[in-house]
Amino acid sequence: MYEKIKSFTKLAEFGRKILSRPSLDEAIPIIAEYTKELLGAERCSVFIYDKNKNCLWTKLSDGVEPIKIEANQGIAGTAFTQKRALIVNDPYSDPRFLSIVDQKTGYVTKNIIAIPIIGAFDQAIGVLQLLNKYEGDFDKEDKRLLTFFNHYISGYVELATLFREENP
Repeated sequence: MYEKIKSFTKLAEFGRKILSRPSLDEAIPIIAEYTKELLGAERCSVFIYDKNKNCLWTKLSDGVEPIKIEANQGIAGTAFTQKRALIVNDPYSDPRFLSIVDQKTGYVTKNIIAIPIIGAFDQAIGVLQLLNKYEGDFDKEDKRLLTFFNHYISGYVELATLFREENP
């Protein structure tokens, strides 16, 4: 019971922090840090969908330069196009995995959980992706937690993205 209360308290603190940040640029690092802490993961990438170019690009990628992929490429692209969370605990044996990103960065991906960020009209607007869980593999409980958290942030991400498009 104590852990649950602690989690809800942290979520409330997170909500206060993010609501005080008017721009996506300021909020994304806060979202990424909280998500990594929530799931015990090494890295987090937040992909935003660019409908004009039909691509996903990272607003934040821990430790690497921005990543840009076709909207249907990789684990993130599959989660985006299928509008469902994916857990891949052996990415190098999954044909959807873009190992080229690891090759370019020198990072070794051991496991992945990716979930589409869904907007108000049931359209995917981005993807939240975590890499390398510290203790073991990603599992159904991680998926449940990430889904709950994703519902919490999706409205903010959608509004911030729309605001950015209208006020470049």
